Amino acid sequence: MMTSPSANRPGARVRIIASSQSWIEGEAIRQLEGVARFPGMRLAVGLPDLHPGKGAPVGAALASEGFLYPFLVGNDIGCGMGLWDVDLPVRKAKAERWAARLDLDGPWEGNAAAFLEEQGVKSSGFEEALGTVGGGNHFAEVQRVDEVHDAETFASLRLREDRLLLLVHSGSRGLGEATLRAHVDRHGAGGLAEDSGEARTYLTRHDHAVAWGRANRAAIAQRMLDGIGASGRRVLDVCHNSVISKEVEGCTCWLHRKGAAPSDQGPVVIPGSRGALSYLVLPMGDGSSNAHSLAHGAGRKWNRTTARERMRERFSAESLTRTSFKSHVICEDRDLLFEEAPPAYKAIDRVVTDLVEAGLVRVIATLAPVLTYKKRGSHS
Repeated sequence: MMTSPSANRPGARVRIIASSQSWIEGEAIRQLEGVARFPGMRLAVGLPDLHPGKGAPVGAALASEGFLYPFLVGNDIGCGMGLWDVDLPVRKAKAERWAARLDLDGPWEGNAAAFLEEQGVKSSGFEEALGTVGGGNHFAEVQRVDEVHDAETFASLRLREDRLLLLVHSGSRGLGEATLRAHVDRHGAGGLAEDSGEARTYLTRHDHAVAWGRANRAAIAQRMLDGIGASGRRVLDVCHNSVISKEVEGCTCWLHRKGAAPSDQGPVVIPGSRGALSYLVLPMGDGSSNAHSLAHGAGRKWNRTTARERMRERFSAESLTRTSFKSHVICEDRDLLFEEAPPAYKAIDRVVTDLVEAGLVRVIATLAPVLTYKKRGSHS
């Protein structure tokens, strides 16, 4: 389950948490081993959803001493998952009607400044994007409970089997992009000494983007709930793109999570593709073997170009707006629809099983999609 393929190579320890039944692309392993050679790097952990990113792997937790690396966090600082308990019974779900009228791509009509102030977050200059999902693998999904596996923990979260849930996956939109760009323009993929003024400046901007991303998920949830005529209660919110100071295997390190959910902040939702179950899990263990981190999703099996080409040959765009769960998908960007098709992702049940077998999580419940919001076509 856990391997150290580079034990005799200089640099960080490299550990991949995946079973022999999980397929992990060679390029992802090469990227993980590459960043393990960065100055100060102590531990590089690849999780079961590990896949190649733009120069650095996604599905990884990376601990360094003395230096931090904005490049490893990427441009979507603060991206994460929020789960809301929806005050609406499953039997009252009207997915087709909701799909016809929901639109989260235009500017939010709410008072962005007042909303951010309520959330304790400063304005950023990117408030026109507040409450919007964004592109890529981001989404807002109305869900139903598929099966409860841990009734006690499920009940402790004040959840009910007969009620809908809302899962929101989004980040800091243009704010994170601007923060990374300011760093990359000067340093490229290079790191920052932790005691430097530039590191302090980056961390201030980074922390703002993390907070703004959390507020953005709350604004998206508010828009979704208003659109379906319901109210909701936030159950959890975790960030999977960030860098924090953290004790890791006896080292006070900078822990970079790139597509890695925290295992030290309570329950986490690990979503599959839009045509698959999501898993509500409880982290287990002391965090030492996995750098206090978990998979953040299924992980891509094919890159976007490959997915577009293969899915166009196999499916019509219209067929991809329905799933095997009879759920609806709102995505009027045809390229995105093919790029995000379920076969482009790894099997989420295998990813979660790897975590269970490694002693890192216990499954609380599985959640099935009812309505997934990706993108309307009427906005740029």
